[in-house]
Amino acid sequence: MPVFGEPYEVGDGTVIVTVTRTDWRGRDHPLGLYVVGAQGATWKPAVDASLHGVIGVLTGFVAAALGTLAVLRRPPWPELTERVMRKD
Repeated sequence: MPVFGEPYEVGDGTVIVTVTRTDWRGRDHPLGLYVVGAQGATWKPAVDASLHGVIGVLTGFVAAALGTLAVLRRPPWPELTERVMRKD
C-alpha cells in the first residue's frame, strides 16, 4: 500500500511528493516521486541500481559455469587419440 509523504515546495514553485510502501516488517521502500509544476504532474520512479548489478553478476556467473561445463564435457580442440587405419 503506497504511503504519500509530506509535500514540499522547491525554489521555482515546483511541489514534490514522495511515495513509499511499507512491507510486512515495517520497513519503508521508496517507490518514486510526484513532481507537480507549471507543466503538469509527472511520476519519477525510484530505481534500485544495486539490484540491477546483482542480476548482471549472477548472469555472468551462470554463463561462466555453463561454458566451463561445456568445455569440460566436449573440449573445442581436436582429439589427439585418433585411431590410425590399419590393414588387418
